[in-house]
Amino acid sequence: MVNIKENMLKKNQNLSPYACSDEKAISFEKEDSFKTPFFHDITKIITTLAFMRYSHKTQVFSLQTNDHLTRRMQHVLYVSNIARTISRALNLNEDLVEAACLGHDLGHTPFGHVGEAILNEISLNNNEGYFKHNIESVRVLITLENGGKGQNVTMQTLDAIMCHNGENLQAYYEPVVKTSKEFWNEYQEAYHQNNDLKPMTLEGCVVKISDLIAYLYKDIEDAILLKMLKKEDIPKNIQSILGTNADEIINTIILDIVKNSYNKNYIKISNNIYQAMQELKEFNEKNIYAKANDQNNLNYFKTILNSLFKEYLEELKKNELDENFKNYLENMDKEYYLNNSKERIVIDYIAGMTDNFCINEYNKYLKKLHTKKEV
Repeated sequence: MVNIKENMLKKNQNLSPYACSDEKAISFEKEDSFKTPFFHDITKIITTLAFMRYSHKTQVFSLQTNDHLTRRMQHVLYVSNIARTISRALNLNEDLVEAACLGHDLGHTPFGHVGEAILNEISLNNNEGYFKHNIESVRVLITLENGGKGQNVTMQTLDAIMCHNGENLQAYYEPVVKTSKEFWNEYQEAYHQNNDLKPMTLEGCVVKISDLIAYLYKDIEDAILLKMLKKEDIPKNIQSILGTNADEIINTIILDIVKNSYNKNYIKISNNIYQAMQELKEFNEKNIYAKANDQNNLNYFKTILNSLFKEYLEELKKNELDENFKNYLENMDKEYYLNNSKERIVIDYIAGMTDNFCINEYNKYLKKLHTKKEV
């Protein structure tokens, strides 16, 4: 057993001096395992219930039946592949990068970022602070999984997940040193502040930029598949710099990052690549994200999530639980129920739902309302 672990630790000998080696891993509970800490994180994350639900959660386009559209699972795997490519080229810790990538969206809601925005509004209106999928992803791992007892995942993995949000593109990413106390303070403060968090490791910086690279062109491919866009619609100046297809664009960006970041304690993108990425991001926002859902869909999602929140909260207060909600709570540790507000419990439950499960629960709710009226 010792020889196996020594074998797995050999890769640390070739890591960059700026990488987070396995010896630096901060675990909150000691574990006797031949697996290295970050490799252990990967196993824990891919065996969570939340990971299994990725396959049935929206990436961008909801209520679509096309099997070839990107779902949350595919996005997570794209991010992982891109981030591991960069980290291998820069001699960083691939296990840490992979663990964070695979877990970065565990807290994502049904209906993608639209669902997240609606749940955020519900959370704020009920004095539960901001709802952010990156923070909920950490919460999934430290609180919700394992029957409400959480998983023993390293602080560096949790931090990279917490800080992954790639909505704000930057040309330069540099890690900041954090203590365990500072990490936990940032996590708690995130419910009350809307700050862009910086990772504590260079690996976390790689995850942050890889999230954006992964969706930058793949969302265009999905829009083309749905005939919302044509390839020719992408501005020529962007294509001339980044490329004309997903492989070209991803390779161009990765090579630029590696060239500008090799043997450095930061991740850097050159000015012309950065500008082209920023323009492509703005193109996506205008031509894809603003049009991915019409007003009817937006109203539908808002009605679903608000109705379910109201219904489940009432059930909790009356202690008259729907069968599925009852099963959810019965599988949780008693401490979870005692240490969280009823509002927070309902938010956790809804956030974990897949699209179809959420719609089915809403249809049950409508049927219940109809039955009450008949009586």
